[in-house]
Amino acid sequence: MAALPARPHPDDVRIALAGLLGGLLIWVTGLGVRGAKDPLVLWDGRWPILLPLVVMAGCELLRRTRPRTGLLIGVAALTVDTITQGSLVTILMFTDLVYAAILYSPLAAARRVLWISGAMTVVWTVVPLAAWRRPEALLIGVAVGLVAFTPGATGWIVRNHRDAAEAARLRAEQTALLAEMDRAQAVTAERSRMARELHDMVANHLSAIAIHSTAALSLDDPKTSKDALAVIRENSVEGLAEMRRLIGILRDDSGDLEPAAAPTLDGLATLVEGARTNGLDAVLDAEHADSLPAPVELAAYRIVQECLTNALKHAGPGRVTVTLRQRDGSLTIAVISPYGRQDGPRAPGSGAGLVGMRERTALLDGTFEAGPAEAPDSPDGKIWAVRAALPVTENPQGAPE
Repeated sequence: MAALPARPHPDDVRIALAGLLGGLLIWVTGLGVRGAKDPLVLWDGRWPILLPLVVMAGCELLRRTRPRTGLLIGVAALTVDTITQGSLVTILMFTDLVYAAILYSPLAAARRVLWISGAMTVVWTVVPLAAWRRPEALLIGVAVGLVAFTPGATGWIVRNHRDAAEAARLRAEQTALLAEMDRAQAVTAERSRMARELHDMVANHLSAIAIHSTAALSLDDPKTSKDALAVIRENSVEGLAEMRRLIGILRDDSGDLEPAAAPTLDGLATLVEGARTNGLDAVLDAEHADSLPAPVELAAYRIVQECLTNALKHAGPGRVTVTLRQRDGSLTIAVISPYGRQDGPRAPGSGAGLVGMRERTALLDGTFEAGPAEAPDSPDGKIWAVRAALPVTENPQGAPE
């Protein structure tokens, strides 16, 4: 529970002043709760009424800062008020102290105050009735219940509603925080997906452009330059088309247009043929079912596409082999390329391709590895191997739709 303030709350000061002024007004008019001949009046006269009135008004200043202390002093003041002619305002301020003790005290103390007030009501109902055996004796219990238990029960109800409202507010804040975290994660995931798609769609064309433009600039051969320019133009047109398609998807917020169909494994032959056009000695060996889950097909296509792009940029002279096999509920992909320094022009790399392939595989709960491997049949004794295994399920967990 939060620490209570040391100074009285402004509202408590107003309540204390209102109670004191109201009590003085009743005192001036000469009104009292009991007459001078009442047997309970042991301290006769009008002046004794002021003492419990002033003390009770002072207790009102403690109703938030020290509610239990204020209630204890208030009980003493009410006891003194009982042996005087009494003041209705003193009794009303005491009921407010009971209410405040339930509302502002710690939970355990509030529960004790409620039980004590209830027990007092029962005792002051049963004992006088048993002693006097008259129905009028029940009025004592009713009076005690109105002064002690009723304000305590009211404070308990208000406290429960306040605690429930605070709990609801905290839950709303937590829900809003979780929603903001989910939104941030969704934005991050979408940005990563867009980065992968943009890299996979455009990097192949730009790599071919970079390599052939370097060759055209470094070789003084009109025919070679013309062939290089033809390849550059073809890749530029295809890259621009891919860019326009992606930008169109990103800008379309109407929801009326269907997104363009995702690449499938049926397009691998065309992909490999395009790599050959760019000067890469690539072959394809694929054995798989005619229909695979769309996320698996898209991931496999992009992995092969990125491997061919990397081979075009970095592989040494030799054949690049692309192999796909579907075995035991998974689709395995292996792309083997020569390991060594490329003789011709090279395009710079950033490492984003390997990161993208690894992310695509992880989204499908697959395995991925890439790196040099020993190959005695290779001229350099090494090859660069990329291997991925993608589980073939109807709805892979975390797979992008």
